[in-house]
Amino acid sequence: MINDYEEDYLEEDDDEYIEYAVRPNKTQIKREIAALFELGEEMAELSNAQLNQLDLPAELKSAVILAAGMPPKGARKRQLKFISSLLRNADSDAIIEKLARMKTQSAHAVREHHKVEKWRDRLIAEGNDALTELLEDCPEADHQHLRQLIRSAQKETELAKPPKSSRQLYHYLKELFERVSTEQESTPDDLT
Repeated sequence: MINDYEEDYLEEDDDEYIEYAVRPNKTQIKREIAALFELGEEMAELSNAQLNQLDLPAELKSAVILAAGMPPKGARKRQLKFISSLLRNADSDAIIEKLARMKTQSAHAVREHHKVEKWRDRLIAEGNDALTELLEDCPEADHQHLRQLIRSAQKETELAKPPKSSRQLYHYLKELFERVSTEQESTPDDLT
């Protein structure tokens, strides 16, 4: 026979969800540790200025600097394991996000550099044809100043002189493209 207490208990138990403890997945834990190890390796390849941008805790930063100076042998691997254990206790997501931002900025800077170099070389090689195309894209550019820089750079190339005007043309184009990109960012595409 079931007494009243046991009946109430069984009725309540039918409507409730029983929570079970979930055991951690060992494979997932190993993947996370490997990812933190790789993050430590990546951080060890950074310069001191880049490490400062990450705002790392003091102990983690000193461990990364120590690992950066080690040859790729057993001691470095042990140091990287130590770094991965420190990363487990730190906010690794924030560090990963900052690293990604740094990579994006670096990649963007490289793309911009190549774009400016390409335009400079085209302007020197093609002259007015390339200048006309550039002025269609950037009408706010100083036409006269650009023509003068292009002519001087072409003369320097012909006479095998140091590329002073070519550098000036590069810097002018770089400033021009930066101005154009900031104006495009501040102006909304659609005013509706």
